[in-house]
Amino acid sequence: MFEKLLIANRGEIACRIASTARRMGIRTVAIYSDIDRDSLHVEACDEAIAIGGTSSADSYLKIDKVLNAAIETESDAIHPGYGFLSENPKLAKECATTKISFVGPPATAIEVMGSKSKAKKLMESAGVPLVPGYHGEAQEISYLSQKAEEIGLPILVKASAGGGGRGMRIVESLNDLKAAVISSKREAKAAFSDDHLMLEKFITEPRHIEVQIFADKKGNVVHLFERDCSVQRRYQKVIEEAPAPNLSIEMRKKLFEAALAAVRAINYVGAGTIEFIADANQFYFIEMNTRLQVEHSVTEAISGIDLVEWQIRIASGERLPLRQEEITQNGHAIEARLYAEDPITFQPQAGVIKHLKLPFDKVRVDTAVRSGDAVSIYYDPMISKLTAHDATRELARSKLLYAIEETEIDGLVSNRQFLMHVLGHPKFKSAHLHTGFVEENANSLLKPNGDPDQLHQALAAVLLLKKRFGEHMDIVDAHNKNLSPWDEKVGWRVNGPGLFEIDLSYNGEIKSFLLSLENKHFQILRPFNKKMLMPAIRWNSQNHGSLLLTTETKNKSINFYADFEHVTFFSKERTLSFVSPRKATSSNTDHLDEKSFTAPMPAKIISVNVHAGTEVTAGTILIILEAMKIENPIRATKSGVVEEVFFAEGDIVEEGEILLKFTPAEIN
Repeated sequence: MFEKLLIANRGEIACRIASTARRMGIRTVAIYSDIDRDSLHVEACDEAIAIGGTSSADSYLKIDKVLNAAIETESDAIHPGYGFLSENPKLAKECATTKISFVGPPATAIEVMGSKSKAKKLMESAGVPLVPGYHGEAQEISYLSQKAEEIGLPILVKASAGGGGRGMRIVESLNDLKAAVISSKREAKAAFSDDHLMLEKFITEPRHIEVQIFADKKGNVVHLFERDCSVQRRYQKVIEEAPAPNLSIEMRKKLFEAALAAVRAINYVGAGTIEFIADANQFYFIEMNTRLQVEHSVTEAISGIDLVEWQIRIASGERLPLRQEEITQNGHAIEARLYAEDPITFQPQAGVIKHLKLPFDKVRVDTAVRSGDAVSIYYDPMISKLTAHDATRELARSKLLYAIEETEIDGLVSNRQFLMHVLGHPKFKSAHLHTGFVEENANSLLKPNGDPDQLHQALAAVLLLKKRFGEHMDIVDAHNKNLSPWDEKVGWRVNGPGLFEIDLSYNGEIKSFLLSLENKHFQILRPFNKKMLMPAIRWNSQNHGSLLLTTETKNKSINFYADFEHVTFFSKERTLSFVSPRKATSSNTDHLDEKSFTAPMPAKIISVNVHAGTEVTAGTILIILEAMKIENPIRATKSGVVEEVFFAEGDIVEEGEILLKFTPAEIN
């Protein structure tokens, strides 16, 4: 068994691997980039070594830096986790030459299955069903167009290397093929250093089913059942579960047989996942992931097996701990990925997490961030994975929904609300799932919060006042020196009630509030007349607390986070945030005054398609931003002329920065 394990990754997966290694008595080494110096995964390991750089390309993707770190720390094994170098055959090869064990499959298997085109050829020879498509070497637009016609539209343009939805585009018209190919190649090159593309027939309403497999160096192969990963946005999984619901016994048996045949065809070793798309009667091979999957937690829940432990044992030369007939399935598990992203557009968000409360006591939580940590533009925006396990799917679903309702995050936008909408949706409850589930039910899943009621607006104003003037406003009057009335330009007068004026912004709309305080009662004088008894407020920490609203019939507790600039309320229905107008910024990709375009998020500019004097039409892509490995095009909303461009390719921009000036064309 290994004595010291270097974890060639970051974030929650690095913490997850470290946890199992610690339980097994194996010392661990973390690597970290310049901006990850104070990250949780560094604290989770016994040692840590800096590898420099900021972006993935300058740090976690540098094979020489990773190997040098392993040699310097005298590590005898490297675990790559998922993402980064986990499916790079060069790392596995270099490990072999330096006599450092690679916790993963041999380089040959990674190489073959890492190329979707090579993998499909091999699977075809192994008798595994394939989706009609083109997997050849020719990449000319004219040739790809010809192949697309032969396959039949719509088609899916996919990066041959990698996964995670990178370099993937749906094309419904041949007129759109060229633009899709160019964009996919650029994204694939940036993510995988390989811009080779393939074409596949796009199957409407497919389910995404995958089978977890394991193989040892003795030739033994087993499966650990299947997972359903059909709920996706932007071609990336967001909710996964095991076992796959509404799957016939016959279909499940055939899936297992195909998965094991695929593994045996390449003499595989270690953990792997065979991914399929399926309709009611048939399934087709998509790809093989030669690594641990993000969603491995649901498999661990229903099998009772620690997949990381198995990976380590197999890499050290041990046999599979269990035979197929000894592996049992128990209950149902569902995982949700909590991301820092807009819950409607799914644009990734970056910034500091001011407040984070995760339901550790209710479900399994995998995370690597805390209150005060920053979500960077350079890496994946995942905050945590939440996994619920219970005897039935419905019990697991209810448990997970409750846990997400109890989750609190403030400081940046998250997809918490979206996850609640999905888990509570009637079609999800009935397991009517396919990869177009989100788009099909967009009206109910991607709905904004709506306007806040008067009660929450009034409470926001009161809480912000309490933060600015002291937490004991409920026991003071207008004569208390703590209120500092001389510093406020409001209607305060001697021997009268305390008057306070404050502005709040919600979704860019600013409202001015005028409140009076007398005998523990607030009178909302503007913008609406409302008397309100001061609620009981409990401060759990400096900025976090809860307030108790008492009526004649019931009491209601509302959790909140409040600092001097903003107030956020958390409930099972929604999250409501009110900010000081001076802190409010635009996050609109459209122009501010029809002449300025702003960055919707912190990002890197990867393409500037216009210059001063360029004439464009509505819909023209002006600039392409990249954040968290996702491209975000900024388009002209009207025809007109570009006046000035303020940034160049490679520049880093902050949210709200003006990218260019634009003059709309006059309409006669």
